[in-house]
This record gives sequence, C-alpha cells and structure tokens, in this order.
Amino acid sequence: MRASPNPAEVTRIDAGAERNLRFIRDAMERAGSFTAVSGWGLMAIGAIGLGAYIVSEPAFGATRWTEVWLEAAALAIVAGVVSIVAKARLAGISLVSVPARKFALNLAPPLVAAMLLTHAMYLRGQQEWLGSIWLLLYGAGVVTGGFASVKSVPTMGAMFMLLGWASVVLPPAWTPEILLLGFGGLHLGFGAYIAWRHHG
Repeated sequence: MRASPNPAEVTRIDAGAERNLRFIRDAMERAGSFTAVSGWGLMAIGAIGLGAYIVSEPAFGATRWTEVWLEAAALAIVAGVVSIVAKARLAGISLVSVPARKFALNLAPPLVAAMLLTHAMYLRGQQEWLGSIWLLLYGAGVVTGGFASVKSVPTMGAMFMLLGWASVVLPPAWTPEILLLGFGGLHLGFGAYIAWRHHG
C-alpha cells in the first residue's frame, strides 16, 4: 500500500511551486512591459510641480500663472526623458523595443492634444479651464501609455483623470490645489513606490 505523502513535504513542494510561478509571472511581465519608467524621475517631476504651485498660485487665472506651469512642464519633460534614458541604460533596456514604442506612441496623442488646446485657450485668454485639461489629458496619456508599462503607471494616470474631473465640478478657485495634488503629490507618491518596487 502506497504511503501518504508527508504534510511537511507537500508544504515545501507547494511553497517552491508558488515561488517558481511568481518568478515566471514576474519575468513575463518584465519581458512584455516597458520598465524604464523612473521612480526617481517621477519624484523630480513632482518637485517641479510643487515649485510651480508655489510660484504660480498667487497669479491663478492670469497669463503669468499659465506661463509658470508651461515652463514647469518643459522642465518636467526634460527630467522625464533624462531619467528614462538613464534607467534604461543602467538596466540594459532597449528604448526601441516593442513595449517602449507602445509606451511612447500611446502616451503622445493626449499630450499633443493638451498642447494644442493650451495654445488655443492661452491666445483667447481662457486660462481658467487649463488645469482641468492638463489633468484629464495627461492622465489619459499615462493610462494608455502605462498599459505597456508596470501596473502602477496606468493606476497613477487614472488618479490624474479623477483629479481632472474634480477640478471640473469643484469651484475654479480650487484648481491650484488640485494641480498640486496631481502634478506634485501623485508624482512624488507613485515615484517613491516605483523607485522602491522597480529598482529606480
């Protein structure tokens, strides 16, 4: 008669199988995802957002308010690109791989739409809705681009879109603080998580 398996052995086998499955799942996720999004870069962008809020908040709704945020956006783009390139080089990740191209091509259209709308509304002196546009379209770009990256990236984008919706339904005077929560707080929080969870 065949002896029943030792419960301790079963536990060890199950634990080993679980570790192996977790390793395989993580490896497949890395292979199909663009993992060069830099947590440190996102935190740098968050610091830029915090600075933009401090400088621009007294001038909310005026031309200078828009100009400060546009200058901050230019700095944020530079910080984002430099940090992604640096992380990709350190990790040996190709910036022309299929996941990298998907990330860039899915991220770009909403950002281009945001730039075009910003230009049109700036010329017309209609700055009061720009914060909502930036939050919604940036969030949309991060969601669509983030589907080619790690799971926390599209989650961050969805939270930006929620803040954009909040800035539409709440009084316009709340817009600077909502921008601070988004471009400052979300970048800092998710950046810290990505730096810890995804090594940089």
